Amino acid sequence: MARLRQFYNDSVIKQLSEQFNYKSPMEVPRIKKITLNMGVGEAVADKKVIESAVGDMQKIAGQKPVITKAKKSIATFKIRDDYPVGCKVTLRKDRMYTFLDRLINIA
Repeated sequence: MARLRQFYNDSVIKQLSEQFNYKSPMEVPRIKKITLNMGVGEAVADKKVIESAVGDMQKIAGQKPVITKAKKSIATFKIRDDYPVGCKVTLRKDRMYTFLDRLINIA
């Protein structure tokens, strides 16, 4: 179990229950997911930029990202429908708590 999750279960739930008079531990707010996204505007001109963005996101999150595509064509930005324009990762459960712990303590 992730260190931050253990701390949340042992300490934070009890403190919040006492502070806000929650009757059940299920009433205490909790984090469900963390979503990281990266928009890459230069991907229109060079396709290798999106690959490097995917690699960077994979190193940051520890999970393979999904490439996001344009929903509409926009002539002024030279973007067509279904062009890759970025990437995103959704972290849940232990990976989420591990990422959040690294973000708080290292960064």
